[in-house]
Amino acid sequence: MGSFSIWHWLIVLLIVVMVFGTKKLKNMGSDLGGAVKGFKDGMRDGSAPETPVPPAGQVTNTPPTADKGTIDVEARNKS
Repeated sequence: MGSFSIWHWLIVLLIVVMVFGTKKLKNMGSDLGGAVKGFKDGMRDGSAPETPVPPAGQVTNTPPTADKGTIDVEARNKS
């Protein structure tokens, strides 16, 4: 009484196919497979060590490149 035989599972499968239809079951299966694949890819990408890349507008310690349009002036205090 505690376990189901193969005939019970076949009847359940037949009822599910009759209720949902094969096309909808196929779409649900492919959606579930895509979600699992995306989750695995996300977990794999998240575990790889990444080198931080500074955003484009962030100030860094690198010296600025010489630009012909700018003039470098040193300000001095009057004494």
